[in-house]
Amino acid sequence: MTSRRLGVARAVVDGRLVAGDVAVTDGVVSQVGLSPAGRGVAAPGLIDLQVNGFGGIDLLQAAADTEWLELGSRLLGIGVTAYQPTLITSAPALTRSALRRAGRLIARPETDQPGVARPGIDRPGGARILGVHLEGPFISAQRLGAHPPEHRLDPDPALLERLLRAGPVTMLTLAPELPGALELIDAAAARGVVVSLGHSAADAAAVRRAITAGARAVTHVFNAMPPVSARAPGLSGLALTAPELTPMCIADGVHLADDTIRLLLAGAATRLVLTSDCIAAAGTNANRTLLGLTKLTVSDRRVTRPDGTLSGSIGTVPEAVSRLFALGASLEVAINAATRNPAALLGRDDIGNLRPGARADIVILDDDGQPPLRVVQVLRDGRPVAGPGQ
Repeated sequence: MTSRRLGVARAVVDGRLVAGDVAVTDGVVSQVGLSPAGRGVAAPGLIDLQVNGFGGIDLLQAAADTEWLELGSRLLGIGVTAYQPTLITSAPALTRSALRRAGRLIARPETDQPGVARPGIDRPGGARILGVHLEGPFISAQRLGAHPPEHRLDPDPALLERLLRAGPVTMLTLAPELPGALELIDAAAARGVVVSLGHSAADAAAVRRAITAGARAVTHVFNAMPPVSARAPGLSGLALTAPELTPMCIADGVHLADDTIRLLLAGAATRLVLTSDCIAAAGTNANRTLLGLTKLTVSDRRVTRPDGTLSGSIGTVPEAVSRLFALGASLEVAINAATRNPAALLGRDDIGNLRPGARADIVILDDDGQPPLRVVQVLRDGRPVAGPGQ
């Protein structure tokens, strides 16, 4: 039996800030609320539900499993312990190939304990793959963003079925106003896929119908959708007011103004999920990169297509947590938006929470009471890994 204390002053336990240290035994959280032994806040490992690429690797274009595994290791190093590989609209054959790769990696056994093989979802030392987020192809031609128009499609049940059979789809972003969208939402939800609304020109009535059909989230709220107006709240407005919807937002200092983030906090703080929408250039100094087959330029932290369209981000979820805290969110709200809330959206109780008996995927944040928050240590199954503070 291997046991250790983390040496922290506080911890976010079941979504609440609790005074005291945390003990970990054999990769599991064993005790919380122990006499404080140092500084810092222990929190569940961070979760990112929208990762297109990172560290020079584009998930859609990756040529080998090892590239996905390397990306997972790099994400873990910054404090993201679980993620959804995200595939934008592309040729169906390319999407199916990436889905098959995700399936292989999820089925891959872990052998981080000598002589022990157990079902796993990544190699030891990497962020856990939760399943794939398909962002498209069933999106609006009016709100494509970086998605290639030649591969955009109206809802197609047969294609959806082929994609679901190809690999582990856990989330699907679509535009609810398209013909056949409601039937597709119903079919996907019945298969356990979380349907998120995005890249859409939907009015409020279409959004309400989608909620009734089973939609549960909004992808990068306020982006790739019409703005709220006096008599047309649309998808952005209902993301704030509809309790059935979980708004996912990119808090990278580019996609949303600070006061827009404050609006989200005022209307949906307990439902909010932070995502990065990060691309291959994130975590590098590259100024030119790819998102799938789309060529992009990075300048002053903005990622754009040649026509100036904003296209993904080089921000990260740890940075977004810090930004939310700096804009007035409580420590619990900021951390829950990247841990408890995304786990709940996916229906996962094995990640996103720090409590006795939980897997010890943990980040330790500095705690001087002032922003920015920084990840200073990362643990996976209770074992420290090389991270930003090490």
